[in-house]
Amino acid sequence: MDYTAKEGVGSDAPQEPKNPKNSKISELINGFKDELTIAGYSKRTIKMYTFYTEKFLKARGKPLKEISRADIVSFLAKEKEAGVTNSTVALIHAALKYFFHNIHKTLLLEDIKSPKRAKKLPIVLTRQEIKGLIKAAKPKRNRLIVEFLYSSGCRVSECTKLKGVDIDLGDRIGPVRGGKGNKDRLIILSKEWVKYLKKYLKGKKVKSEFVFSKKNGKQLSSDTIQRIVRNAAEKAGIHKHVTPHTLRHSFATHLLEAGENIRKIQELLGHENLTTTQIYTSVSTEQLKKVQSPLDNL
Repeated sequence: MDYTAKEGVGSDAPQEPKNPKNSKISELINGFKDELTIAGYSKRTIKMYTFYTEKFLKARGKPLKEISRADIVSFLAKEKEAGVTNSTVALIHAALKYFFHNIHKTLLLEDIKSPKRAKKLPIVLTRQEIKGLIKAAKPKRNRLIVEFLYSSGCRVSECTKLKGVDIDLGDRIGPVRGGKGNKDRLIILSKEWVKYLKKYLKGKKVKSEFVFSKKNGKQLSSDTIQRIVRNAAEKAGIHKHVTPHTLRHSFATHLLEAGENIRKIQELLGHENLTTTQIYTSVSTEQLKKVQSPLDNL
C-alpha cells in the first residue's frame, strides 16, 4: 500500500464543486459587459461598472428577482460609511441603474437619489510649471508625450490611440477617433511639437502605427503615460497632484487666459455642453486679476 499519497490529493482527486451562485453572477456580469461594449462605453467605464455591480450582487447573494430597493440603499449606505467619496457612490448608482433599468428592466433605482458630486476646481499648472515639467521629462518620446498632452488637450486614452496616419503634420491638425462618448473631433498640433515629432519618427528603429509606442512598436498603456507624467512632475519639484488630465485642464485654462473663444475651447476638448467648459472661467487667474476691487473705486 502506498502511504505517500493522501486521500483526495493528486490529479485524480475530485475537484471541489463550483459555487452555482458565483457562476450565475459571472454569467450576468459577462452579459452586462457585452451590453456596455455594444453601447459604446469606454474600457474604463466598463471596468468600473462591472466591478461595482459584481460587488453588489455578491454582497447581496440573492437571485435578481429577490433583490429589493432596500438592498440597493443598504449597499450604497455601507459604501458611503466605508469612506468612499460622493463621486464613487454616484458611479455605483449609475452602474446599478444601467444594470437593472436598461438590461433587466427593473426600476429599482427610480426614486433612489444619486449624491451630488463635490464641485472641485480642477488643478491647473502655471506656465512656468509646464516649462519645468517638459524639461524634466526624458527627451524624445516621453517629452513629446508631455508636450502633446498639454498642447492638444487630449485625454490620456486618446493619446495612447493616436495613429500616424490620422495626423496632418502639414496643416498641424488631427482627428481624435472614438473619444469620450464615442465622438470624433479635431485637435490642433503645436508647430514646435510637429518639428520635433518628425525627427523622432524618422529615428525610430521599430516602426509602429501608433505615434507613441513601446520599443517593440506596440501600443502604450494609459498607466505608462500616467507614470511618465508623474515622474516628470516629481523630478521638476512640482508639489501639486499632476496627472495627464492636469495638462488637459492647463491647456483649456491657458487658452482662455490668452483670450481664446470659449466655444472653440469647447470643441477642442470635445465637451458636449458649454457648461462643462465654463468651469475653466473659475480657475483663470489672469481673468480674475483684471477684476478691480470695489474698494479701489471709492
